[in-house]
Amino acid sequence: MGILMALIVVMISLPLNAQTNMTSELRGAWLTNIDSDVLFESDRLKRSLQTLQKLNFNTVYPTVWNWGYTLYPSKVASKVIGRAIDPTPGLKGRDMLKETVIEGHKQGLKVIPWFEFGFMAPADSLLAKNRPYWLTNRSDGTRIVKEGTHNRVWLSPFRPDVQRFIQDLIVEIVKNYDIDGIQFDDHFGLPSELGYDPYTVSLYKKEHRGKAPSKNPKDPEWVRWRANKITGFMKRVFTAIKATKKNCIVSVAPNPQRFSYEYFLADWQRWERMGLIEDLVVQIYRDDLNVFVKELEYPEVKAAKSHIPVSIGILTGLKNRSVPMQQIQTQVQKVRDRNFAGVSFFFYETLWNMSKETPLDRQAGFEQIFPTPAGYPNILTGWKP
Repeated sequence: MGILMALIVVMISLPLNAQTNMTSELRGAWLTNIDSDVLFESDRLKRSLQTLQKLNFNTVYPTVWNWGYTLYPSKVASKVIGRAIDPTPGLKGRDMLKETVIEGHKQGLKVIPWFEFGFMAPADSLLAKNRPYWLTNRSDGTRIVKEGTHNRVWLSPFRPDVQRFIQDLIVEIVKNYDIDGIQFDDHFGLPSELGYDPYTVSLYKKEHRGKAPSKNPKDPEWVRWRANKITGFMKRVFTAIKATKKNCIVSVAPNPQRFSYEYFLADWQRWERMGLIEDLVVQIYRDDLNVFVKELEYPEVKAAKSHIPVSIGILTGLKNRSVPMQQIQTQVQKVRDRNFAGVSFFFYETLWNMSKETPLDRQAGFEQIFPTPAGYPNILTGWKP
């Protein structure tokens, strides 16, 4: 028997997962409840996961914390917010996360819930109304941060009671669901103009011999102090996750480091160096190909890449912004040319349902991107850079 024929026989006799694990590449999609109803009906969710599997995706990031509510029934949220789940009718009487885990695993997909809002909440949310003393503000006392047309407020990530609430929500998910990991992003930081609430100012003074923080929110020392506190919390959360479920992957999907650090006090470069990130997906939502490629080349990205699986988040469109398939395919190729661990697309609805191109054309485009299956690049099972 020739070598080629022998190899084919071995391949056929291997179980499917052993075959696909011979090559690994993150092929993810974020499932959100903003401008998308994929999560709001069991059958639709099921069909969507089946379609992703058919097109050789291998990972989904369903949002679980958004608009000031959990999207799964939560005892922690019920106690603090007064509601166990987001009141959207499509979630009533269901456990969307449980459904995603069961069907996702049936389809061979990794399910990594996405803690989308982090410390952010809508200004008119029950959470903000019930716990006004949890909110932080600018030096002039104002609290509202605009996100598009939406009014947002931010919980102070420096308060022990806020930290406890956020950590309890995270541990609740890790403990109660058969998830493969959990994901955070820049919202696990804080807009850098905030942090002037009485608690944080008094904590800063206590650590600086009575001296108040700079009125300039971009003052390097004041930025560093707040970023360090957030890093300390990230470390505690990582430890709590691992104590609950050792093989739960801690994933972070931030903006490029300069933006994350300067605008959100989220120092993911340091988190990665400290071993607090096991799956990094850097969001590079750029139309200009030169800018996109430049972002892939930064030293902190290359350094992380030599240490853990680093993938790139690619924009497939927004509600009012269609991204052509040609651009998506070119960006995926640039990522592959540089040996990244894979790609994830933001967001599900714009993969093929919300685009100027037809759903059939879009799906054909993804078939070209992922013609054969691939395994998830998992640092816990001996991934190598």
